[in-house]
Amino acid sequence: MADDDRSPEEEFQELLRQLMSGEGGGIDAEQLSKLTGMNVDPALLATMMQNLQGAFTGPEAGISWDAAERQALHIANQDGLGVTQGQRTDLDQAFALARLWLSEATTISELPDLPQALTRGAWVEATLPVWQELAAPVATSIADAMTTALSEQAPEDMQGMIAGAGRLMRMVGGSLFAAQLGKVVGDLSKEVVSGGDVGIPLMSDGQAAILPQNFADFGRDLEIPDDQLALFIATRELAHARLFRHAKWLRLDVSSQVADFARGVHVDTSALEDLASRFDPSEPEELRRAIESGALLPQRSEAQSAALVRLEHLLATIEGWVDVVTAEATSRLPSADRISEAVRRRRAVGGPAERALGSLVGLELRPRRMREAAAMWRAVTDAVGISARDALWDYPDLMPTPADIDDPAALVARLEALARGEEPVRDEFDDALERLLAGDDPDPIDGEDTPPQDEPEDPRPV
Repeated sequence: MADDDRSPEEEFQELLRQLMSGEGGGIDAEQLSKLTGMNVDPALLATMMQNLQGAFTGPEAGISWDAAERQALHIANQDGLGVTQGQRTDLDQAFALARLWLSEATTISELPDLPQALTRGAWVEATLPVWQELAAPVATSIADAMTTALSEQAPEDMQGMIAGAGRLMRMVGGSLFAAQLGKVVGDLSKEVVSGGDVGIPLMSDGQAAILPQNFADFGRDLEIPDDQLALFIATRELAHARLFRHAKWLRLDVSSQVADFARGVHVDTSALEDLASRFDPSEPEELRRAIESGALLPQRSEAQSAALVRLEHLLATIEGWVDVVTAEATSRLPSADRISEAVRRRRAVGGPAERALGSLVGLELRPRRMREAAAMWRAVTDAVGISARDALWDYPDLMPTPADIDDPAALVARLEALARGEEPVRDEFDDALERLLAGDDPDPIDGEDTPPQDEPEDPRPV
């Protein structure tokens, strides 16, 4: 059959064959112009084909996050506004006074680096590696599931071509997800006020930052003087950054909790297969909406739910401490209580982009028990003082448990006994550990199975 006699569908299949084989010097405009019968924009398809061909014929690699970065920066930099000298000066002054006040409210040491006033784009560049790490398991799961689902839906006569395009299908699904992540992070850059605003450690160790433009948006309807608001937000941001720098284990612990949750992420293959059965490559909006809404992520497994409970407890413990320390440090501010309540409501509800992030990766980052955790830290501070309270962050095994948040009285009693020089009450685990360290054979702890004993030999002859 002559080339001119091919149908648009046959032209498209030929383009796919060239794409997967890496033939020639690329796809020419004349070939693409013949696809108008398929309602495909040739210019758009030309760009897509060039990108796909380069990825398909290149070395084996994971999902490329370049699209996520481009999309996020495009959204973040739309206003084109930078940080003015006046904004920088005002925030520098707020951070300087916040540093002095905070040193009276906590024994955790100051940061070695100066805080920063960041543009939205700079915040994206500083935090995107963490977002990629958070979202990578979901992106990989979607990419793998697309390969399987689309292959199963393909007609028999196209199985050979589809089998050779597995890597291409992975890239399509992963790239769509990466682009959607970029949109969410870009939108989030318009909501966050400071580096620790989301609760997890997004900034580099010891780095504190405020986004002046978002700070102005946050305070616009509060009817609170800007200098008071800046001082409160600066104090809270420094407290958050100081805590993560002091407790070296804390950043890894949060990351591990997120990883525990992410390991259980998998795509609802039945939903994806249903989507693949009617998927039109020229109309990717339905797939994009499914990814954005979280429709491809099934209900959480029991292991994921348990991991989420642990993560929520850890984030609430962090946020509660930051809340108490900030309140103590800013007690001189006339509007401190009003600002604190506004911050708590904002953290409890979250913004549209934060909710979109929850749909995208299936993980909500809003601590549900921040008020209860703050009440616990306040009780500990009143009972044993600032130094003993902050010492609980020195090692992970000293940290308050969920039971301590439910009823701080037992934790306070233990800390008061330690302050008096009394030995803590021993339990069965302490006794078993002491025997083990002494070289004795420890008795099994309650709940552990006793190792099976060898059966005696039967003395009777065979």
